Amino acid sequence: MNLSSEQKMLVETVRRFVENELLPLEDEIEETGRLAPEKARALFEKSMANGLYAMNIPEEFGGGGLSAVDTMLCEEQFGHAKDILIRRAFGNVYETLLVGTPAQHERWLKPAVRGERTFSIAITEPGAGSDAASIKTRAVADGQGGWKISGTKHFISDGEFSDFFMVSAVTDPDKGPKGISLFLVDKGTPGFTIGRDQKMMGLTGTSHVELAFDEVPVGPENLLGGEGQGFRLILETLGRVRLGQVGARAVGKSVRLLDLMVGYAKERKQFGKPIGDFQMVQQMIADSVIEINAARLMVLDAASAIDAGRDARDKIAMVKVFAAETLGRVADRAVQVFGGMGYCAEMPIERMYRDARIYRIFDGASEIHRMVIARSAMKHGEALFGTY
Repeated sequence: MNLSSEQKMLVETVRRFVENELLPLEDEIEETGRLAPEKARALFEKSMANGLYAMNIPEEFGGGGLSAVDTMLCEEQFGHAKDILIRRAFGNVYETLLVGTPAQHERWLKPAVRGERTFSIAITEPGAGSDAASIKTRAVADGQGGWKISGTKHFISDGEFSDFFMVSAVTDPDKGPKGISLFLVDKGTPGFTIGRDQKMMGLTGTSHVELAFDEVPVGPENLLGGEGQGFRLILETLGRVRLGQVGARAVGKSVRLLDLMVGYAKERKQFGKPIGDFQMVQQMIADSVIEINAARLMVLDAASAIDAGRDARDKIAMVKVFAAETLGRVADRAVQVFGGMGYCAEMPIERMYRDARIYRIFDGASEIHRMVIARSAMKHGEALFGTY
């Protein structure tokens, strides 16, 4: 893909910011398990000053107004850094809020774009992971136009830092997925509590908390996108999130790993010559190069479909599987090429290997997306995989 001069400048600006401001903080986060608040604030201020915060949101709401393709170009660069650093430097403003009312835009969206408020999506439950339609959290009408939410959520990323949440709840249990709605719930609302931080194998520094709702009162102003529209919004508007935060970032992480791998293969000598001269190492490098380029093209193809107004859900499912599994393979090869040093916590390879593992699980496990793709192929045939 040939980038315009503006796109090249955008990519280079983000790349420099990541390299100069984010990557130097990674060792400290791994050692302490947190990003110091003053450093998080400094990242935010520098990003805002450079126009890099909430770039995915349209300009009319104060964002950068980037297209889907341009957003993915940035997301790939974001992927070089740790999750917590991406969140603090570039924001985590989901496009789902765009479907809100003007009043909701003023109360939740615009403050989030300005960095005054932060939020998380609360969909996952102990019994509802990849199967988002099986949630048990209920929102019962209170007879006065509002609802009372009861239930639990878990694995809610950045929940400790967030001050409001986009919560899925069943409003009509007789309608299946069409009976699910989304609500915007502020931290501190009576009956709403933040539970324990569930420690993870990777993603150090990002909290993953449990949420508990005990008849939490919400009004009609908290309902996002209309009653019964929650599952549709999850499938439609979160697709772009999945494409960027999983697909494009997986490509970025793979690029960083391969760059480290190639550098080490040229410098590390065994039996009197660089290990990069050995065919087995060359195969690992070559396979990584091929798969990364293929994954990137798949990401940009899906993004182009979004910009053209076409349904990109099948393409995004394919990206989710291929990019996530590419990252897993590249991370594994990197450990192998680095040998003992790749397994050593002193090197970034070890933590990147741990971080990579979740990509095949969150936002729908690979097995679920393969099922979606197969069903679509059975339904649409060659339209899904044939000629244009």
